[in-house]
Amino acid sequence: MTEIIGILNVTPDSFYDGGKHSLFDCAVSHAKKMIDDGAKIIDVGGESTRPGAQKTPEKEELNRVLPVIEKLTELNIPTSIDTYKLGVAEKAVSAGALMINDVTGFKDARMIELAAEHNTYACIMHMKGEPQNMQKNPTYHDVVGEVKEFLIRQADKAVDAGLNKKNIYIDPGIGFGKTLEHNLALLRNIGEFKETGYNLLVGHSRKSFLGRLLDISVKERLPATLGVTAYLALKKVDVVRVHDIAENRQVIDVVSAVSVK
Repeated sequence: MTEIIGILNVTPDSFYDGGKHSLFDCAVSHAKKMIDDGAKIIDVGGESTRPGAQKTPEKEELNRVLPVIEKLTELNIPTSIDTYKLGVAEKAVSAGALMINDVTGFKDARMIELAAEHNTYACIMHMKGEPQNMQKNPTYHDVVGEVKEFLIRQADKAVDAGLNKKNIYIDPGIGFGKTLEHNLALLRNIGEFKETGYNLLVGHSRKSFLGRLLDISVKERLPATLGVTAYLALKKVDVVRVHDIAENRQVIDVVSAVSVK
């Protein structure tokens, strides 16, 4: 059955929930609720990676995420650290984070070594460019082939570095340096990513491609998100990374109940 990673952005400027969970008590309380609603792990992020977002100094990012990860670990709530910075990842893993979710796809070989050394889980995501420029006319000759090639190459490097293959998740990076048509092509061909032999994670929750497709605001995108979640569950995607846990859990449970075994 498809599992759920709950998004916990402890930032003031994330595209959907920026500022909602930036206070420590609010962040911890929301994480508890997401686990109660059916999330298996909480992905804690201290820097927004929405299109056009500016970089956050490492010290500030650490001040945002470390107290939350430490508290959730104390409460036996499993956490992931959403970062591309080695220093943040190192301290987060030391504080108890079980997964490193790197939007740059572990291009820094030291991040792979860190994951292998501590036997963490690793989410390897594809992104074309950087958040500051990734949506400025992204182009591909073959978006599915190019994204898949990158993910396989990076995942294979992680295995070669000693990381258990079962601990690796690949993520095609919906919305990260892709047009609407690129995102739709990746989703239509999501089965090709399952065929790689690596675990597959998809993050589509309330993203702007849904807004462009349906001409709706971020606050109106829950039904569209659930439609994609149902499709991904039917395609046996291993994990979805979403904001609204209870609603997505219901969709996945219904799909699981009615699908042919």
